[in-house]
Order: sequence, then C-alpha cells, then structure tokens
Amino acid sequence: MTTNPEPMLLQVLQAQTLNPLVRMLHLGRPDGGVLPGYTAGSHIQVQVALPDGTSAWRAYSLINFATSANATAAPMQYCIAVRREDAGRGGSHWMHEQPQVGTMLTVQRPRNDFPLEDIAGSTVLLAGGIGVTPLASMAAQCRAQDRPVRLHYAGRSRSLMAFLPELQTMLGGDLELHIDDEAAGLNIAALLGVCAPQVKLYVCGPQAMLDAVLDQAQKLGWPPERVHFELFAAPAANDGDHAFQIVLEQTGRTLIVPADKSILDALIDAGCDPLFDCKRGECGVCAVSVLDGEIEHRDYVLSAREKSLGNVMHTCVSRAKGPRLVLDL
Repeated sequence: MTTNPEPMLLQVLQAQTLNPLVRMLHLGRPDGGVLPGYTAGSHIQVQVALPDGTSAWRAYSLINFATSANATAAPMQYCIAVRREDAGRGGSHWMHEQPQVGTMLTVQRPRNDFPLEDIAGSTVLLAGGIGVTPLASMAAQCRAQDRPVRLHYAGRSRSLMAFLPELQTMLGGDLELHIDDEAAGLNIAALLGVCAPQVKLYVCGPQAMLDAVLDQAQKLGWPPERVHFELFAAPAANDGDHAFQIVLEQTGRTLIVPADKSILDALIDAGCDPLFDCKRGECGVCAVSVLDGEIEHRDYVLSAREKSLGNVMHTCVSRAKGPRLVLDL
C-alpha cells in the first residue's frame, strides 16, 4: 500500500453530527502542536475497525473554509466529514459510532491526488453530496488567491447537504444549489454548456454523476484535461457481477474472487501485499499486467486505446468478463 511509513496518533478534539448521514470530526495532536500542512484537495487516511475484527484504512478529504493566505500551511487541526454508508463494509459506521472527544486515531499524513491547478481562467466546482468536502477547500483557496470560482452543490434535500452556512458565507452569489426536492435538480448539460473555453471543471461525487459529466464533456468536445475529478466512494457493484478465478503467474496460486468482492480485496484477504491507494479506480497505483483473460474495465485511468489492448487492469474496480484471468503477480 502506498502510504507514509510513519502514521500519526491524533486525538478527536470535536465531534458533531451535522445531519442523519454526516458526522464531522476535528483532529489534533495531543500536545496541541502544529500538524503537517496540506493543500486543497488533500486527504488523510484513518485506521478504522471493521465488524469482522480486522482493521482498514479509509480516506477522508480535509476541509478548510478559511480564505486567508496559507491557511492550511501549518494547521492546528484537521477537519473531516464522514458519510455513513449502510451498504459498506462497516468503516463509516465505526467512524460514526466509536470515536468520541478524546479518542486517539491512527492517521496517515496528508496526500493530494486531486490538486487544484494554478490557472488564469475561471474554476468551476461541481459537488454531489459529501463530495463537497474537497471542493470546499478548493473554493477557499480560490478566494484566498483572488481567483474567480463558482461552486455548484447538488443534493437530494437541503437537510442532508452539509456545510451550507459556511459555503454561503464564503461564496455568496458564487454558490449555486441544485436540490432535488426543491427544483429540477442538477442539469449537467446546461451547466457544462455555458462554461467558457478557459474554464477548468473539478467534480467530486457519486459515480453516476461523474459518468454523466464525463459523457457530456466528451459530447461537447472538451479535452480530457479540462475535467478533474474524484469519487467519494468506491464504484458500486453491478447486478451482473459474477465470481471468477485469478491465477497469480509468478507464484502459481489460484484465487477465487467472489461476486461481491474486488480482485484487490481478494488479494489482500489471501495474504498478498498488493500496491494500492484510492480503491476507486482513479489513481492507477493498483495496475497489474494481465497475461490471459478478458477484462471488464471500470477504472478512470486508462484511455480507450489502452483498455482495448487488454493487457493492463486496475484491481480495485475492474473485473473479469469471463471465468478466469491470469495476472503477472
């Protein structure tokens, strides 16, 4: 796993339930010291306990609303928000129920796989649900640098949309809400259609929203580098997913990947030590060579041509179309 070798022990300083789905935590050093700095789009990984008695890492974006220069260069606290995922493996439930003020958590140092570029044009941010967390920090950084920015924030209902007061204070008229139960909701075609050519778009939210944005951007002829994105959860399993075999060519081992589990998780469960980071098909760290078998690609890293070659896959999300894959592992 690509994490820093020396995690930190941080204390929960504040814990607050923002709505039925979202809990906010403020973390800091027990001695009150300065924490490692970070930039907008960064995340930390927190070690959580799962119901089966094992531990795992979960990534949470760092949230900042301060618009002063260098506000995150030497922070005294990290602020994160955790959305409860009822269909998950239990990490979010643990984060909602177990850490209280004073609890010590094991935390990896900040890492940024979703950086905000320094551009001359305008920046448009599109958030879906808890995907607002990294984009709030991006909006604050744009304000601190006096850069034009507009945040579109989509959600099912106002009561489930976290941080509305803070965003309205920071952005004023540059915040546009798209709320399903109050109006027509988010119109991606209309939003992208009015973006000037120099605008860069940053998207964070569920897979369905991201897929729709990427599809519309392609229809409009946008070059891929105009759209930057991050998923706030691993892509959902498909109804047609089936179990299959993977053969590890280097060791001769054969493993079964169940329909409800990724190749990456099957490797971890079997005692292997695969490289990975995001577990959402975005970062490319878990890529492996495929020696035989047909791949069902679900990542956001490979180009269409690279996928057509069928010799590389990302084990955190992609699967086998048939009964068997042979991996160069």
